Amino acid sequence: MTEDGTTSHAPAAVVLVRLLVGLVFLSEGIQKFLFPEALGVGRFTKIGIPAPAFFAPFVGVIEIGCGLLVVLGLVTRPAAVPLLIDIVVAIATTKIPMLITSGFWATAHEARTDYCMLLGLIFLLVIGGGRWSIDEWFWGGGASR
Repeated sequence: MTEDGTTSHAPAAVVLVRLLVGLVFLSEGIQKFLFPEALGVGRFTKIGIPAPAFFAPFVGVIEIGCGLLVVLGLVTRPAAVPLLIDIVVAIATTKIPMLITSGFWATAHEARTDYCMLLGLIFLLVIGGGRWSIDEWFWGGGASR
C-alpha cells in the first residue's frame, strides 16, 4: 500500500470483486428511486427507519455514488466505508429481526447477498482497488501495471 492509503499492488483480478460489489450497490441504489414503495421510502417505513423520506433517497445516493466509485476503482477504500455502514445497518434492521422470528436457515437464505457484500467490502477495504483501477493508475507508481 502507498503512503496515502489509496491503492495497493493487489492482483488485477480484484476487479471482479469490485464489479460484483459495486454493481450490486449501484443497482440497489437506482432501484430505491425506481421502486420507492417496495425498495425506497415504503421499505424504510416498513422496517422502522426513522425519517424514511430523508434516509431512503440519502442511502440511494450513497449506494449509487459509492457503488460507481467501487466499480471504477476510484478512491476504493474510502468509498467502501459508507457502503459498509449501509450493509451493517441493513443486516441489523432486516436480518437480525428475521433471525429472531424465522430462525437460522430462513435468515441464512435471505441474507446471502448481504453477507457477500459485507465480506466483499471488507476485502476491498483491506486490499484496495487492485491493478486495474483508477486508484492504481493515479497513485500506484506504475509498479504493478
